[in-house]
Amino acid sequence: MSSFRLAGIDHEPFEPLFSLDDARLRERGAVRCVATGQPGFPCRVSLEDAKVGEELLLLPFVHQPGASPYRASGPIFVRRGAKRQILPARVVPPHIARRLMSVRAYDAAHMMIDATVTESADVASSLDRFFANADTAYVHLHNTGRGCFSCTAERVG
Repeated sequence: MSSFRLAGIDHEPFEPLFSLDDARLRERGAVRCVATGQPGFPCRVSLEDAKVGEELLLLPFVHQPGASPYRASGPIFVRRGAKRQILPARVVPPHIARRLMSVRAYDAAHMMIDATVTESADVASSLDRFFANADTAYVHLHNTGRGCFSCTAERVG
């Protein structure tokens, strides 16, 4: 039986952005912010909610770069100093477990082949179901409320 693991996005492209002033960030469609509550500022690199007082960037990100009708981008938070997190198999972190999630399965041609909206307790079973389909190449998770990309689920095993 195959399983899944959740992976944050690569931190390296974002590190230089933290040294830009606010005007240069705005030119890129980004803003600097500070976490004012927890939860509420989920970092897409570390797969953790930022702690109150932590600096983040809110910026556009192409989360679905494949050449298909599903090519898409949207806003993400990235914490200063965050490093890419790839979780062990079947681990669903608290920042996902406490949110209603949209779970979207894609094939190797980047076409969406299945999707569901799921309560936090059912994220793992939705991923198991999607990866039971041999055509599923990867799965994207999105926060349902605001529609923001959360992370990628990869097949393991």
